[in-house]
Amino acid sequence: MAMIKMRMTGSQDDIRMISNLLQSLDGIEHVEEIGDLMPHMDDPDSSSAGLSDLSGPDMHEIEVDVPNAATGRKLREAVETLAFDLDMLVEFEQDEG
Repeated sequence: MAMIKMRMTGSQDDIRMISNLLQSLDGIEHVEEIGDLMPHMDDPDSSSAGLSDLSGPDMHEIEVDVPNAATGRKLREAVETLAFDLDMLVEFEQDEG
């Protein structure tokens, strides 16, 4: 079984739509959103605090176990299509194992 990790930008509603899509695909048994482990280095006393370029979309990471390569391709195509429709960025990383 392989694991596919996806990092994406978007709102919590966007991520919920992606998660619902993943869980609806045949062969997918495990979908998990991984918590944000990176500390945010925003300094409230910084001269750049509160600037608009610091308030971009949230970053999320989801892990999905796929039973085979065909299911992995189907997952990737479905997520890319929905992400395009939602104007989200998605990056895939596959761990064979």
